[in-house]
Amino acid sequence: MMSSVLSVVRRHPLVTFFVLAYVIAWGFLPVEAVRFEAGAPFIAALIVIPLTQGWAGLKELGLRMIRWRVRWYWYAVAIALPLAVVSLTAGLNVALGASAPSFASYGSFTTVLMVFAVRLVNPGDGALGEEPGWRGFALPGLQGSGYSPLVSTLILGVLVTGWHVPLLFLEDGLLRPSIIVGFLLGTMAVTFWYTWMFNHTGGSVLITLVSHAVQGTITIGGLWSVGADFAQANLLNGLVASAVAIGLVVFDRKAWLEPAPAEATTQAVMVPGEPTGVAPSHGSRA
Repeated sequence: MMSSVLSVVRRHPLVTFFVLAYVIAWGFLPVEAVRFEAGAPFIAALIVIPLTQGWAGLKELGLRMIRWRVRWYWYAVAIALPLAVVSLTAGLNVALGASAPSFASYGSFTTVLMVFAVRLVNPGDGALGEEPGWRGFALPGLQGSGYSPLVSTLILGVLVTGWHVPLLFLEDGLLRPSIIVGFLLGTMAVTFWYTWMFNHTGGSVLITLVSHAVQGTITIGGLWSVGADFAQANLLNGLVASAVAIGLVVFDRKAWLEPAPAEATTQAVMVPGEPTGVAPSHGSRA
């Protein structure tokens, strides 16, 4: 029995990863009482990688997570991009009749920095709990399986967006149509942001982790409480985030259509007697 399970995992590591990420996060409770485990993708990766890639795979993931030697402007992009989207969303929301945003929930600048720092190191939070799984394991695996960065991101985006859906049931007032549409658009859109950063920094999970932490620190929910202003802002945020994603694809289309850089893919790891579901990489982009 155990041998058969291991055989399936080794043949289909990505499928196994996504199934585990969903099961661990969602559990088996009804939607009304769902408990969401934000660290599920990281946990799923830590289960699948040793079984399919061994210690070499864990080492590769670890190195991606601390890959800090990238050009300085990628740190600026990782921080500025989510802040720019929130700022533009806030401006558009007020221009369309919403009340002025409130920064009271953020406290001082020092408090904001502390929240950001905690998100970077807390595996139960969205940033560290997700990035090692989505970008550290799933994205390199998809790109190493022969899919272009664009197709890989579309696949990952759909699965990541679906994985987040239970969050809409955790608080009252989040099931309004405009909030749902904004939430789905925004979640799909940021998947493109992170692929773009990841591939241009040689597969640095740290860069996407920084950007994800910023995105989770300054949010629409912190500027407006749940209500009409928040619902409108949420929809606008999804539209603005999507416009940015489309812009990245249009203006850097060569990077999306050609094979991903070798550093941003996972090479096939052959376990004796058990072929994995990850094919060799196409190699570096010209």
